[in-house]
Amino acid sequence: MIISHEVAGSGPAVVLLHSTVCDRRMWDGQVPALVGAGFRVVRCDLRGFGGTPVPDRPYDNARDVVDLLDRLGIERAALVGASGGGRVALALAARWPDRVTALALLCTALAGQEPSAELRAFGEREDALIEAGDIAGATELNVRTWLGPEAGEAVREQVRRMQRHAFDVQLAAEEDFPQIRVETDPAAVTAPTLLVTGAHDFADFGRIADHLAERIAGARRLDLPWAGHLPALERPDEVNALLVDFLGAGAGLLAGAQAAGS
Repeated sequence: MIISHEVAGSGPAVVLLHSTVCDRRMWDGQVPALVGAGFRVVRCDLRGFGGTPVPDRPYDNARDVVDLLDRLGIERAALVGASGGGRVALALAARWPDRVTALALLCTALAGQEPSAELRAFGEREDALIEAGDIAGATELNVRTWLGPEAGEAVREQVRRMQRHAFDVQLAAEEDFPQIRVETDPAAVTAPTLLVTGAHDFADFGRIADHLAERIAGARRLDLPWAGHLPALERPDEVNALLVDFLGAGAGLLAGAQAAGS
């Protein structure tokens, strides 16, 4: 199965991988800016999110993205991943390093990371609401938790719609199939890497970024003092400028494409 996706623009490929609070619609504010900067932008829904159905067997998100790239005829791409999408992007970049031209991780999760007491308390509260059948309450908990102080009501409503859709799709599934766990070493990443965190996020994600900065050669580390967990939604224009600068100048993707075409 090829996961649901959209493609826009032309030029060096950039794949956008959404947070697991959201779906590919979280990148609505980034696609026009990246296309305008000269990139071919691919955004997709992971299994059980947006337009991609829940899995009907054990699955591998990173392999799903590679299969999508193969279907689209894209040999190499930059990856931009938010939270759970960052975990997928990191796994792909470590397992298939020759296919990744650049890696931008926004408040990324990390497989196997032990959660703090605060993050564990959030998970327990979410589970309790779901078990009680209060899906609206679980949705509101996620909206309150994952958006920082810069997020207005329009952004909160956008996250509310995406999270509620994910709950509805996933809770309707007859069986919950597990992800296939593949051990990956961040040190295997060879692409230029940007690690972004938000000052208003759980401390867990800052610790993850610090760990990855030590493991990935040459990784750049940036903390946004205004951001919560979803900076691409909270201040899209600022994140767009950051991504265009990193992908175009920092990673040299546009310069490389222009040289190849000259």
